[in-house]
Amino acid sequence: MHAVIKDAKTRMDKSIEALRQEFAKIRTGKATTALLDGIKVDYYGSLVPLNQVGNVSVLDAHTLSITPWEKPMVAVIEKAIQEANLGLNPVSDGTNLKVPVPPPNEERRRDLVKLVKKYGEDAKVAVRNIRRDANDHLKKEEKEKKMSEDQLLDAEDDVQKITDEHTKLIDDILKHKEEEIMEV
Repeated sequence: MHAVIKDAKTRMDKSIEALRQEFAKIRTGKATTALLDGIKVDYYGSLVPLNQVGNVSVLDAHTLSITPWEKPMVAVIEKAIQEANLGLNPVSDGTNLKVPVPPPNEERRRDLVKLVKKYGEDAKVAVRNIRRDANDHLKKEEKEKKMSEDQLLDAEDDVQKITDEHTKLIDDILKHKEEEIMEV
């Protein structure tokens, strides 16, 4: 019984972590290295993550800096960023790249808020699915006489409490991200 509850909590924590990772990729007008996390670069015939061919850092609130480990990679990295369709235009000085991060316009911010709400709702659905799986597993154990009906009710209450905590946490993360996006 405790293993089922612990497993459900672990899986719900993973859902929240996945939501945070998705939110990190969403551009809010502030420079963050997470903006470039999904970009793959053609490194001598194989696609590798950008952070494996150079050093990515934040220069200031609106600029990222990329220092490739090999000089010929400057043009390849520049092309990869432009093809990623993130609305970012890197500027090369021959050895380094600077990536200005422009603030999104009002319409783009509204679109981002819709996207954030969708991700939040997807995370809530994942948490509810985990709750359903845990409750099904607990009912199965009760049918197999591994626990009493009272123990089943207590365990289901525990699963519901964990679900409520995670749903509230998702709402809090969502609210914070919406405020961050709408901030001009």
